[in-house]
Amino acid sequence: MNIVIDKNLPAILGGEPAFKNLLQLVYPDFPSWKSVRPLLKDIYKKEEIFTKGKYLKKLEDKVCEYTQAKHAICVSSCTSGLMLVYNLLGLKGEVILPSFTFMATGQALLWQKNVTPIFVDVDPETFNIDPDKIEEAITKNTTAIVGVHVYGNPANIDKIESIANKHDLKLIFDAAHAFGSKYNEKHIGINGDAEVFSCSPTKILIAGEGGIITTNNDDLANKLKIAREYGNPGNYDSILVGMNARMSEFNAAMGLKSLKKVDKVVKKRNERVNLLIKMLKDIPGIKFQKVNTEDLSTYKDFTIVIEKDFVLTRDQLVKCLNAENISTRNYYSPPLHLQTNYKNLLKKQNNPLPVTEMLSNCAVTLPLSSIYKFNQIEHIGLTIKKIYNNRKEIIKKLG
Repeated sequence: MNIVIDKNLPAILGGEPAFKNLLQLVYPDFPSWKSVRPLLKDIYKKEEIFTKGKYLKKLEDKVCEYTQAKHAICVSSCTSGLMLVYNLLGLKGEVILPSFTFMATGQALLWQKNVTPIFVDVDPETFNIDPDKIEEAITKNTTAIVGVHVYGNPANIDKIESIANKHDLKLIFDAAHAFGSKYNEKHIGINGDAEVFSCSPTKILIAGEGGIITTNNDDLANKLKIAREYGNPGNYDSILVGMNARMSEFNAAMGLKSLKKVDKVVKKRNERVNLLIKMLKDIPGIKFQKVNTEDLSTYKDFTIVIEKDFVLTRDQLVKCLNAENISTRNYYSPPLHLQTNYKNLLKKQNNPLPVTEMLSNCAVTLPLSSIYKFNQIEHIGLTIKKIYNNRKEIIKKLG
């Protein structure tokens, strides 16, 4: 075990670091080599069938079974999945989305012709897109809404779907973080026109790299299967705009074995988050993301918000934690609307985003993995308490 006996002083004031070696922000819970190896050997025996094989089909079938979605289409990444969905739904004009999200949500939109992203603010409790702000931003030029399940916390799907139906808008959910999440006790994957998941190593369902699109729309599903292979339906005659967005058999094989672990991984992550919340909830100035009691978050990331009562700023806390060999990440700083790619768009928009900018300045993501032992998680909590208890001396040191 990598833990040092607790000292009175934080490392930034000369004490021993909480961890001898760096505690990574993410430590993937891969399926075992023993479970994946027979599948990989089988793929090699087929020699040329490295894509569009039986394991891809099995993974798609199992994802449908798990999410209860009618169709699941495996692709090379969540980003390519979003690009294909946006394009095949024919998005144009204004598309409403949150700015407090990973860059891929918006980047995929920028590839679409004649589409203008319209950023709206998020709910200060859930960190997800605020349905009231969506309603306010709709104009005659609006064609779609993109919701995001931030950190795996389900967005307010009922309200967002109601708005989309009322205004006849397309609705897509960036569900990159949310495979294994539940909304109203049902798995994410059956909402809107499509939901798009990520299967990269930092996620819950791990395929090495890759993404999965789920939809109940037969026409969209058929087009997606063609578009992920250059728009070629199989007769070498491209019939629509596509790309090489195929998931390999190797990735599908890993995804199949990872899928069996998803519920256990989500349960373990929630147990570790509950422990951290229990340890930190009485410290002034620490706020947690709200997850509704009828919902389940994957906690792809565990993020806290540092408010004034903590006395130290978010950035000061980050310096202290890094000195303790505890990794952190400021998700999402900067948010999309403050990134270089979107600066020209801001000149044409006047949507204030105070909650987004507050979260960008005050939120910090802490290490979390289903593999981390409870005493490692406990040590993170004890270290933050120690930093808070020495806040006045730390401020003097940091100026």
